Amino acid sequence: MGQQTQTTPTKKPHQTLVFAVNGERFELSELDPSTTLLEFLRSQTSFKSVKLGCGEGGCGACLVLLSKYDPVQDKVDDFTVSSCLTLLCSVNGCSITTAEGVGNSKDGFHPIQERFSGFHASQCGYCTPGMCVSLYSALINADKTDRTGLCPGFSKLTVSEAEKSIAGNLCRCTGYRPLVDACKSFAADVDMEDLGFNSFWKKGESEDVKLSRLPPYNCNNATHVFPEFLKAVIKAGFDLESEGCRWYSPGSLEQLQSLLQTDEVNDGTSMKIVVGNTGMGYYKELGHHNKYIDLRYIPELSIISKDQTGIKIGASVTISKAIEALKDENDGGINQEGKLVFEKLADHMERVATGFVRNSASIGGNLIMAQRKHFPSDISTILLSVDTMVDILTGHGHETITLEEFLGRPPLVSHSVLLGIKIPCWKSRRDISSKTYTKLLYETYRAAPRPIGNALPYLNAAFLAEVSLCKKSAGIVLNNCRLAFGAYGTKHSIRVRNVEEFLSAKLLNFGLIYEAIKLLESTIIPEEGTSSPAYRTSLAVGFLFEFLSPLMNSYTDISKLWFDGYNSDLLSNGSKIKQNCDQFNQIKSPTLLSSAKQVIQLNEDYHPVGEPLTKVGAVIQASGEAVYVDDIPSPRNCLHGAFIYSTEPLARLQGIKFKPGSSPHGVSTVISFKDIPGENIGAQTIFGSESLYADELTQCAGQRIALVVADTQKNADMAANLAVVDYDKKNLEPILSVEEAFEKCSFYEVPHLLNPEPVGAFSKGMAESDHQILSAEVIIILHCCLSLMLTGFRCEFQIWLKLGSQYYFYMETQTALAVPDEDNCIVVYSSCQCPEFAHDTIAKCLGVPSHNVRVITRRVGGGFGGKAVKAIPVATACALAAYKLHRPVRMYVNRKTDMIMAGGRHPMKITYSVGFKSNGKITALKLDILVDAGMSADISPVMPHNIIGSLKKYDWGALAFDIKVCKTNLPSRSAMRAPGEVQASFIAEAIIEHVASSLALEVDSVRSINLHKFETLKLFFKTCAGEPLEYTLPSIWDKLAISSNFYHRTEMLKEFNRCNKWRKRGISRIPIVHPVMLRATPGKVSILRDGSIVVEVGGIELGQGLWTKVKQMTAYALSLIQCAGTEELLEKVRVIQADTLSLIQGGFTAGSTTSESSCEAVRLCCNILVERLTALKERLEEQMGPVKWETLILQAYMISVNLSANSLYLPDFSSMQYLNYGAAVEINLLTGQTTILQTDIIYDCGQSLNPAVDLGQFLASSTGSQSNWFKSTFRTGTPASSRSNRSNWPIEGAFVQGIGFFMLEEYSTNSKGLVVAEGTWSYKIPTVDTIILRFVVLHLYSVVGSTVVASGEPPLKLAASVHCAIRAAIKEARQQLHSWGGLDEPYSTFQLQVPATMPVVKELCGLENVQRFLQWTIGSKQLDSAGGTV
Repeated sequence: MGQQTQTTPTKKPHQTLVFAVNGERFELSELDPSTTLLEFLRSQTSFKSVKLGCGEGGCGACLVLLSKYDPVQDKVDDFTVSSCLTLLCSVNGCSITTAEGVGNSKDGFHPIQERFSGFHASQCGYCTPGMCVSLYSALINADKTDRTGLCPGFSKLTVSEAEKSIAGNLCRCTGYRPLVDACKSFAADVDMEDLGFNSFWKKGESEDVKLSRLPPYNCNNATHVFPEFLKAVIKAGFDLESEGCRWYSPGSLEQLQSLLQTDEVNDGTSMKIVVGNTGMGYYKELGHHNKYIDLRYIPELSIISKDQTGIKIGASVTISKAIEALKDENDGGINQEGKLVFEKLADHMERVATGFVRNSASIGGNLIMAQRKHFPSDISTILLSVDTMVDILTGHGHETITLEEFLGRPPLVSHSVLLGIKIPCWKSRRDISSKTYTKLLYETYRAAPRPIGNALPYLNAAFLAEVSLCKKSAGIVLNNCRLAFGAYGTKHSIRVRNVEEFLSAKLLNFGLIYEAIKLLESTIIPEEGTSSPAYRTSLAVGFLFEFLSPLMNSYTDISKLWFDGYNSDLLSNGSKIKQNCDQFNQIKSPTLLSSAKQVIQLNEDYHPVGEPLTKVGAVIQASGEAVYVDDIPSPRNCLHGAFIYSTEPLARLQGIKFKPGSSPHGVSTVISFKDIPGENIGAQTIFGSESLYADELTQCAGQRIALVVADTQKNADMAANLAVVDYDKKNLEPILSVEEAFEKCSFYEVPHLLNPEPVGAFSKGMAESDHQILSAEVIIILHCCLSLMLTGFRCEFQIWLKLGSQYYFYMETQTALAVPDEDNCIVVYSSCQCPEFAHDTIAKCLGVPSHNVRVITRRVGGGFGGKAVKAIPVATACALAAYKLHRPVRMYVNRKTDMIMAGGRHPMKITYSVGFKSNGKITALKLDILVDAGMSADISPVMPHNIIGSLKKYDWGALAFDIKVCKTNLPSRSAMRAPGEVQASFIAEAIIEHVASSLALEVDSVRSINLHKFETLKLFFKTCAGEPLEYTLPSIWDKLAISSNFYHRTEMLKEFNRCNKWRKRGISRIPIVHPVMLRATPGKVSILRDGSIVVEVGGIELGQGLWTKVKQMTAYALSLIQCAGTEELLEKVRVIQADTLSLIQGGFTAGSTTSESSCEAVRLCCNILVERLTALKERLEEQMGPVKWETLILQAYMISVNLSANSLYLPDFSSMQYLNYGAAVEINLLTGQTTILQTDIIYDCGQSLNPAVDLGQFLASSTGSQSNWFKSTFRTGTPASSRSNRSNWPIEGAFVQGIGFFMLEEYSTNSKGLVVAEGTWSYKIPTVDTIILRFVVLHLYSVVGSTVVASGEPPLKLAASVHCAIRAAIKEARQQLHSWGGLDEPYSTFQLQVPATMPVVKELCGLENVQRFLQWTIGSKQLDSAGGTV
């Protein structure tokens, strides 16, 4: 008999929903059944740690721990769920724990939160509560296990489990490594030396000391406590009715059938069947349902039973529970081969979605989505390959059919329900009489942008085969097989029966595999409209080849494995088959990230400046107590807004109405340009303004047309989705490309001061060259094109490069709250990087004096430039609605709308001509660049300045350019981290790569020969070049080669590529020269009566640690008064939120320089205060000796000393910095998957104001750095040089964002320019499984360190080296393909587009590389009838 588990027997339903949140009891008898747990927590409780990041279950910002008590087994099941998808009605009898419940400032912080803070793992902090909950769940569940032999202070968690605990959570700031380090610090098997920079211990301290300094964790006392009052709650479902909507929880199939039959008359249009509701994350709901049916309380649907015939899984069983059942060691009489199949199924399921989605999503729900809506399901594919049966309840009763038949039927009607599945237990047949030896082989495959989940696959596959070792034929016979494929652009997963029949009962050889692959190619054909169709077909070919080719080995090797004992997959360490199979496998480390070490020399001369203090507010960010704009409690009678946007790029607006038959709930009004009392202005910069709403004419798809105002954000969003806009497009031709803009001379004017000057004489440089690459006719093929024609020493190329856009993907979307105030005034809370500009825009739009407007910004949940200009229309729209309606209005823009309106990074088209010597030295370069600025200027006129400034990192001899900033009917592009500069980094390296390939030279030598000498540096940068000793780039370039073992690794890489056919590696190093300009910044310091200090600055806390650095600077500068107690001033300083009426001229927080300029503004204020206090201090010392700080301040108050000082820091010149970088990558030639093996950076920069904030966010091997800036500034008291300090932003976070731009992130649009990448399903930022395995940073102390500034932009630009390394690996693959006769064009001549996604990489490596290899192998007669060796 097999084991069987099921839910608690159903009891009589009750009418009250009872649950707990952080131990607090909630009992509800009325609520809208569509209410999500997140909506309830954020609107009806004080717990705001759950954040709405995506609304799709794809980011982890909204995670909570859900605990269920099982009275039968007397145990609690704890798991994470996405509260944005979990319906509140589904948590009856459950306990919910948010980040506040894990730990908080009142009851004490949990070690998780303290360690996240101490490892500097929280920057903007918006994602941090969700991260903490993920780790908390992992700790709780690990500590429930029976693992023994643990060291005190550690949990039962392993390093691998710790890393994977946050694998489903997204973060845009940190680059993940500090987060992983904080998680790993709890792991029992962690090597403390592997943990990154932190505030707990210093380098060289012993393991025991390190452990003693960590916030203590005791696994014996860490068990999560389930509230006792919930254990008495009946665990049955309940029925609930609220305003015509009903929630049903049937306890039997009979009750379910009755409910379904009564709904038949409505054809199911208003009914929703619920288990985990995770399908809502993919299929968005645009309307309301009036009936919800919860299936979780029907015993037959919750069953799990296992016996020797197989395993039965009920339809409402979650994917996580199914995985547990498949891996259950209590086998129920299942044979070894059957266990193998179950384990492989479970392993594949663990790569589906994320852990917190799998905890809610049901097996049945996944299959129903695949059957009804053609969801690209992994589960349907793998279950199809093992002959799974399904049980269906229809109006006629039960029906058991194969999964294949189920998927092929018309969509299941609403009154039919999937009850469960049966996975058979597999075993091979043993035919002793035929003297053959039979084994069962099973493998599953998927190719997706993220290796371990949270991404839909391009294609998935699963293969089950029975093979026999035949002595007579000295080879392997494929007796039969089942080959399933899915998710490739087909309605549902399929079995390729024609290929199965062709392979069955045949002796395996390469000729047979080749014929099977040709047959497969003609079968796996994606439907029209599927992206990358040829790539998906090539994946199918590659996976089948990977499955079968390891069996093509010598008879001796195979038979030895066969007779040595059971081996499930014929792969053992050291065997040729194992070596052969390893050819295909990407790096499979037990952990996601490798280790590194860190040594940072700290400067203690100016305490507390320069010390690695924990970022201000980090621990309350971890506990979820940090307040963001959307966390501010809604004022009474508050309304909510949602934008209606245009779906046409250029059209006349005829009117707006709601869809016929729809009745939007709770809508108050719709506001358009007609309601604006002042100017129709939504944003402004020094270059011009952008309308708040389109007037008679829309200018782009995604432009704001109107604002729906409703009683809740959900109702506002739904109403906006129901809006129908009437357009007239007659005689209007939109400009949708830079080419069209060029033809129509549609350009923005670039101010003379921002127009860079050419360098040298281009014609003279070209005349001096030995070779030339000349721009000619453009051939457009996808994103790049290239043709080559050699004529003597002159090379004429037709070149066209194109760079796409990138979305900010801040975790907190655009948000604002506007509250009307007395006397025609208004207060606006905005998540904005430039409140000053928002202030001015709102005043103009409302037609009121600026003193009637106040804009307040406390902190921003991620910006990257996207919260600068693009945040202003959101604040203005809320202000206008509040002003008109005389009620508070707030808005939290949903992720889809945010992505459609954001604009993002500037796309551009580049054409170039270049002349060069035979040794690779470039003599002249001319660039023609068309920049897509969109419908309004925004900050786009600065692009020529930024592009050329970054391009000047190389000595081009002579540099000429023509850069046009194009006005198009597309969303306005705005500043995004390193605007124009990251594109320029790619352009420069693309040109260098092109020159090297045309000369057949090593690209590294071409880079080296084109590095600046100081004379050419002065020619290109003029006065900014500084003095000769300040130019350290050549020495850094050489130092990088030594510190990273560049040349040795290059030789190892070549050897690796010689030994591996299906994996290739590449390495690259690139230089960076980054010009930096600082802006004027205000500051204000006030000393209160008790000696505490309040500081205001123009800069906004975005997560970069600005407040922390300002606190440190304030404490240092005021300590110069030199009275008792000033050494403790740091704890007396508080930096408060930005208020545009309290501190004016705040400007922009951008460019990664605002922290330093804010600190200088504060230092100037403190100097004034110290000067005012000095005379009083001296008098008091004469009277009473040493004076305490508190006494001094009290006396100053008594004699009315002005203890508040303002300043405006005005920088006097700009500065530069120099960095270098090297990267190594590995690509899989069958899938195009890229793994970044190692990154090495050398950073020459000034002393950090806080290395914990700046540098503690990465895993590094580094030496300390110093700067004369502190000496010249603090000792003399003179104004600080604008070449002062290191970046505000952490290195790895910016670098990983660059990885996203160059490798992953496709910000795609339709033919009208409307963004179609609308959320986490289609837009993939880097995750913990896609970042660098090993990250090494070396910080240098330059003798003249005061002349360099490091910022967050350079690491982003440095990510271009990953792109270059991928290109190098592809070149190796193409050379191999060329040797197989599969490449007609020169293998070294190609362009690698941005982003270099898996389809792009695979296409350049050869979509038919498997076929070419097989043809080459067969043709070269390396096979015999028994098989051969790959």
